Amino acid sequence: MAHPQSLPPIRIAVIVCAYNEEAYIGPCLWTLVAQHRPPDEIVVVDNASQDRTAEIAAAVPGVRVVREEQKGLVRARDAGARATSAEILLYLDADCRAPREWVARVARCFERRPALLALSGTYRFYDWHPWGCLLIRAYDLTVAPATHLFVKYVLRRGVVFYGGNFAVRRDALVAAGGFDTSIEFHGEDTNLGRRLAALGDVALRDDCHVATSARRYRAMGTWAVVRLYVRNFWSEVLRHRPADATHVDVRNT
Repeated sequence: MAHPQSLPPIRIAVIVCAYNEEAYIGPCLWTLVAQHRPPDEIVVVDNASQDRTAEIAAAVPGVRVVREEQKGLVRARDAGARATSAEILLYLDADCRAPREWVARVARCFERRPALLALSGTYRFYDWHPWGCLLIRAYDLTVAPATHLFVKYVLRRGVVFYGGNFAVRRDALVAAGGFDTSIEFHGEDTNLGRRLAALGDVALRDDCHVATSARRYRAMGTWAVVRLYVRNFWSEVLRHRPADATHVDVRNT
């Protein structure tokens, strides 16, 4: 039997789903190019954008752009999975920026824990006021991990799972039934996390954090967004369907 250190490195594809993200996609992708442990593939799913998203993405070295004409975040996520054969599918939102050790940290989690099916990382904010950043940081260190453990081990109904920053083994995604493309937007991440947790270990990792934009909080108001996320999380966990059937496109607000 091969020694664990002699096994080939785990293959990771970073998938960025983007709709009209010309203002954010460039900085996002350059943080991936600068990773200490480069991903084996960088795939951008251009989800029927009408701006320069695809053009900007294609100009970044090592990035492959695929087009998904059917609009919808979950459809774009599914298109990204179909566009690569990598063992680990690592999803990053287009308005995020990854620390230089992000891919390496994710890789180590899966290499050290062969039974780990998926993980999700937390967020920092690069364009929000200090009080907002402090609020979410406090949530990440207290409420989020406590809720994750409660839902996972007490209710046995799912986990806390962030759609803008998660990784999943390809075979686990297939075993869980893939992405639920019937979901419009909100709750899609909790839905996937719930189905994966029913199959095995799903982790919430603060050390695998990324920086993201607070544009939704700025556009809709902090407490409106908090209420939005809370009701869709618990609706999906308890009722197996999101509470909201539509979402606000914050690019147009």
